[in-house]
Amino acid sequence: MSINGKAYIVGAFEHPTRKAPDKSVAQLHAECAAGAIADAGLTKNDIDAYYCAGDAPGSGVLNMSNYMGLRLKHMDATDCGGTSYLVHVNHAAQAIAMGKISIALITLSGRPRSEGSSGTVVRSRGTGVPDEPFEIPYGPVTVNMYAMCAMRHMHQFGTTSEQLAWVKVAASHHAQYNPNAVLQEVVTVKEVIDSPMISDPLHRLDCCVVSDGGGALIVARPEIAKSLKRPLVKILGAAEAPKHQMGGKVDLTYSAAKWTGPRAFEEAKVKPADIKYASIYDSFTITVIMQLEDLGFCKKGEGGKFVSDGNLISGTGKLPFNTDGGGLCNNHPANRGGITKVIEAVRQLRGEAHPKVQVKNCNLALAHGTGGSLGTRHGGATVIMERE
Repeated sequence: MSINGKAYIVGAFEHPTRKAPDKSVAQLHAECAAGAIADAGLTKNDIDAYYCAGDAPGSGVLNMSNYMGLRLKHMDATDCGGTSYLVHVNHAAQAIAMGKISIALITLSGRPRSEGSSGTVVRSRGTGVPDEPFEIPYGPVTVNMYAMCAMRHMHQFGTTSEQLAWVKVAASHHAQYNPNAVLQEVVTVKEVIDSPMISDPLHRLDCCVVSDGGGALIVARPEIAKSLKRPLVKILGAAEAPKHQMGGKVDLTYSAAKWTGPRAFEEAKVKPADIKYASIYDSFTITVIMQLEDLGFCKKGEGGKFVSDGNLISGTGKLPFNTDGGGLCNNHPANRGGITKVIEAVRQLRGEAHPKVQVKNCNLALAHGTGGSLGTRHGGATVIMERE
């Protein structure tokens, strides 16, 4: 069943905090939910479906729906890491299209900054991960997994550190206008390359920030969306897919966007060249380059050239991206910032982004998320939206 035009995003809220030592994760979820509900002009009692992932405390959707006093007809706790929330948008739109629900709430929150979390510790999810006993002896670390992809991309396609740095430069040009961003200073290519090497070839400024915070979205039936006093943001298409190690046939040069991009564009009945703004998951600079290629904005291997010379900067570049500063400069709550990609895309489509970064005549936007690790196993999800 196609979801094209059968659901709208009517509420979006990003928590302003970047460090919350005095709040619980449950509090942050509830505050984000309240913010999105208020943004939509609804009440808590209007919500009949709730979606959250592994960042939610305890039993997730059960604990949080109880904590917030939600009476539900439908719930979903699908956890695909940072891309979970784009998957939730897809699932909510599907449930609405099937007539199962009317208004869905999606939340993300976390406190990795207050808890001292980072991408420089060994990844371990417990023995429930089938391949983990074979991997843990080698000490896999998040930044190392992405560095392997960057090194392979450089070897195979001639991508350079300078090209990677342009992704950070573009994000910083946008973050300077975001008073809540963790990093608000504009940086140069040289400053990115001169920052300390964390895992060759990724420098410190090639890596995303660590922050507390969160966000929430409200997805609703068309009739409800059109009854609210908010700009209409219609969901045109969405797709999701996993990429794993394929029995050892590993290719580090592409992501799950290779499958989700074409399917989402087909459902939306648009093409990459039509997109006015793109929210691209930016855990590391290499993440952006690979996803832009796989989504079809440029050919495989040409991502480095595509992002160079400010091509991602709003107002001058050919594809404005992450105008809130993204994970590289603004925030990366719960170490999984996928929901923020949809939130900023909604702002752009509504014309509510900061005036300095608002894309002119922005009527078509894409959000893409990655969850897990590009170097091992991950999920991807793409959502294409239109201002009606």
